[in-house]
Amino acid sequence: MNEILQKTTWRFVDQSISANKRSPLESFAMDDTLCHLVGQEMSDATIRTWVHHDAVVLGIQDHRLPYIEEGMATLRANGYEPIVRNSGGLAVVLDHGVLNISIVVGEQIPLSINAAFDVMVDFIRALFPKVAHKIEAYEVVGSYCPGSYDLSIDGKKFAGISQRRMKNGIAVQIYVCVEGSGSERAELIRDFYAAGLQGEETKFQYPVITPHVMASLQELTGEIVSVQEVNERIRQQLAEWNGMLRENPLQQHETDLYTFYLERVLKRNESMLTK
Repeated sequence: MNEILQKTTWRFVDQSISANKRSPLESFAMDDTLCHLVGQEMSDATIRTWVHHDAVVLGIQDHRLPYIEEGMATLRANGYEPIVRNSGGLAVVLDHGVLNISIVVGEQIPLSINAAFDVMVDFIRALFPKVAHKIEAYEVVGSYCPGSYDLSIDGKKFAGISQRRMKNGIAVQIYVCVEGSGSERAELIRDFYAAGLQGEETKFQYPVITPHVMASLQELTGEIVSVQEVNERIRQQLAEWNGMLRENPLQQHETDLYTFYLERVLKRNESMLTK
């Protein structure tokens, strides 16, 4: 087990229900806020959970697709609202069966990029002890938003990890497909790229999606596991490590900072969509 997880005093921010009907852009603003607070030693290191319904988060490269409007129309026709994040990475599906987790620490804890990713991998393994030995981290070819820290069981991806650093803070973020069909989510992204590319050659190599390489934890474990159950596992794990649960939403003096970052994220997203 990673010593950082066990020896750090964690603040827990649970937005697994409260963020449901909000834009994912609000969650990016929240992580920027927490990076600032934790990085400037204005808050304890934080673990935050969040869920958003029926959205596809696009990366900058996605928005450069030659037929991006047709691609986004395909997403909307399937009931998913596209938004653009001003960062790396590619298209990711968010819905009620996907739990997102952010681990935010300060650079006072010296972590290389890979070491920060490893903290999240160890955290996920701690949450799922029965299958921990089967969880592997490597790029799953054919998945959406592929990366060297894709998490898989028996070759099928169920989670992807990203990382953001700012204001001396480090936010390691993961989406975990807990419930539902991983391959159906992958089919949605496959159709998005098909509509956005329409066979045209591009300098950037977009992923060729093969839906069968993606699955949910529910499918991979054969257990009836839910997003809220996993969220409760996190709550119990933090209580065990900390000796008690320090569950603290944003305080009044922190909300002004959040408002600043939210306005910045919204302006960036608007400028991306109008280009």
